[in-house]
Amino acid sequence: MEFVLKHEALAHLREVALFPNTLNPHEAESLALVGAMISQVMELHPGARWLHVGCDEVYYLGEGEASRRWLQQEHNTKARLCLSHMKAVACHVLARHPATRPLVWDDMLRAIPEDQLAASGVPQLVEPVLWDYGADLDVHGKALLMEKYRKCGFLRLWAASAFKGATGASQALTPIEHHLRNNVQWLRVAARGPADMLQGIVLTGWQRYDHFSVLCELLPVGIPSLAVCLQSLLHGGFAEDVKARVENFLGISNLETTDFTGEGAGSFPGSDILALVTHVSLHLRSSVDALLERDRRAGLLAAVGPPVWLCPQVRDRLVWPLPPPAEAHPPRHGPAHPAPGAQPPGQVEHRGAGAGGRPAARLLPGRRGGVAGGERASQPAAAAGLAAGPEGGSQRQPQPAGGSGPLRAGPCVRPMSAPAAPMGQTVSAWKASGKCARKTRRGLLPDCV
Repeated sequence: MEFVLKHEALAHLREVALFPNTLNPHEAESLALVGAMISQVMELHPGARWLHVGCDEVYYLGEGEASRRWLQQEHNTKARLCLSHMKAVACHVLARHPATRPLVWDDMLRAIPEDQLAASGVPQLVEPVLWDYGADLDVHGKALLMEKYRKCGFLRLWAASAFKGATGASQALTPIEHHLRNNVQWLRVAARGPADMLQGIVLTGWQRYDHFSVLCELLPVGIPSLAVCLQSLLHGGFAEDVKARVENFLGISNLETTDFTGEGAGSFPGSDILALVTHVSLHLRSSVDALLERDRRAGLLAAVGPPVWLCPQVRDRLVWPLPPPAEAHPPRHGPAHPAPGAQPPGQVEHRGAGAGGRPAARLLPGRRGGVAGGERASQPAAAAGLAAGPEGGSQRQPQPAGGSGPLRAGPCVRPMSAPAAPMGQTVSAWKASGKCARKTRRGLLPDCV
């Protein structure tokens, strides 16, 4: 539902206002929205025998205000709420498309007691799709789950495996061996489950983990895995003759399922994309990582060495004023005399938004050129600026009792939290306000920083 509920015009139909992944089942407009989506799909697929209506991982069901009030009533539970909405959607499909059978993901049904499932009427309306994309899925457990659904009144079941995706949100190359094992395990489940219940295996290929995630493997990259998994399901395994068929289809002389280093990407449509992605992932990854690491270190504005150039987009996000130089620390807060509550050496405290508008802390690795051991600065964030001294240098602002301040990690590292510079205010605006203290132990910072 994310691609729909992300829009402002439909945001009022979210179960929880902050998250567009769960529909509010109490709004009449919610069912009307789902009905409109179903109608659009069926117009493009007239005569479809099955329609998958989703219903998986409804994490925030029951968390909305209307649901909380409903759950306070006697005998109402999240399971009942889920089954009620599932039944309403299924009845909508069957009323308008009697020849089409609704399919639903089964994860929201797994923990519901058998008697409640049976009494809900849902088993007579939908066919569950049992999903598991692990290479070592529990065959015995899946067989028991199928038996439970049979006792509840479900007449037909489906399984769902994967040929790509499901192994990492930013996965670039498809681990064929993983997906091959996953599909072989499902064949074992089919052999052990109740006879005639399993209608087929839905071979999924993920594009992304959710609507707001990056793409995982591109389709051309996953085609060899698709061929391996399809042929294995058709022939009951991946024997040598099946492997030869796949190699012939793909134009690959020797298909490797356990690693990505095989010679040649084949001659199937899209094989050139696979070759490029493989080259980048295996042969350029180290240089790309080194480049990113270099830029990350440069972005810290190291205290030792000349100022580092930053692009305007990054520069304007920096928060000023700068913290005082490391030498300005009072002797009692030096390496030999850490401040009370100082973190262990090698760590600094990153302060972000916390409860009640107060900064919350988490630890980041410390670095050379900053505070010894990454101790916390003792001055308050409101007094993070440097006051001009008589010699054009700097002096510390007084510290009110109980104050907490930004990082003291050297003169060229911005504080992670500085209330004196409101969040979202750019460097240009901050400088224009006249409150930006630009003095450091090396003099004025150039405009490029």
